[in-house]
Amino acid sequence: MRTHPQRFEILVVPQHAEGRDAAHLTEVAIRSALVEATGETGASGYPRYAGEGMVADIDPETRTVEALLVDGFELDYGLSARVVTPGAGEGR
Repeated sequence: MRTHPQRFEILVVPQHAEGRDAAHLTEVAIRSALVEATGETGASGYPRYAGEGMVADIDPETRTVEALLVDGFELDYGLSARVVTPGAGEGR
């Protein structure tokens, strides 16, 4: 049986932000949240994570955000969500 990560950090970044370098994404993020596994499965079929105003269904294998609500709302056009390991952008 495979276990899923219990915690991720979600960064909301402008859609034009390039790359996956956590330090760069952390610099350009307009919001971030540490989310923890809820033990539930979301409507997307992926594990649900929640915290700091965000609720997300995340594919733990690819670290893709499959569904996301921020303070109960979907993201505005021009924004995207990226998943990083908690604290990966620290030490700048």
